[in-house]
Amino acid sequence: MVASAAGPEGRTGAFEVLLVEDNPADQRLLREELSCTDRIAELHTVSNGHQALSFLRRQDPFSEAPTPDLIILDLDLPGIDGWEVLSEVKEDPQLRRIPVIILTGSANETDVTRSYDLHANGYITKPMDPDGYCELVRAIGDFWLRVATLAHQPDPRG
Repeated sequence: MVASAAGPEGRTGAFEVLLVEDNPADQRLLREELSCTDRIAELHTVSNGHQALSFLRRQDPFSEAPTPDLIILDLDLPGIDGWEVLSEVKEDPQLRRIPVIILTGSANETDVTRSYDLHANGYITKPMDPDGYCELVRAIGDFWLRVATLAHQPDPRG
């Protein structure tokens, strides 16, 4: 039996996804592939860790940002790196229930272990070819947006 994809409070509507990725080509590929699902309200994209934390905390210029249902996070970011973003998200009581999927170029076992030690919900190495990337993005969308039941995200605005 497949778990319900109903999100917070039995919601069966679209999901909000935050992509934290500095590579425009990877941003474009993910946007194109996730647009094929009817479950996404919007894919929000930021290019560095500082923007990601500002988005999640609804700080300027993201004061009206939604709380994402899923975060897809690259580790190799300019400024505040993905490690620090992951750590801060998972230490914050208002953000820690948001699933964080690491999508990065590194297949290094140390990086995988460190990600799970910081409570990442998944670790995926980016494929080298566009077809593999498309399959991967579809699998992420199928599981997190159709199969998994996500926890209610409290509204940080109170």
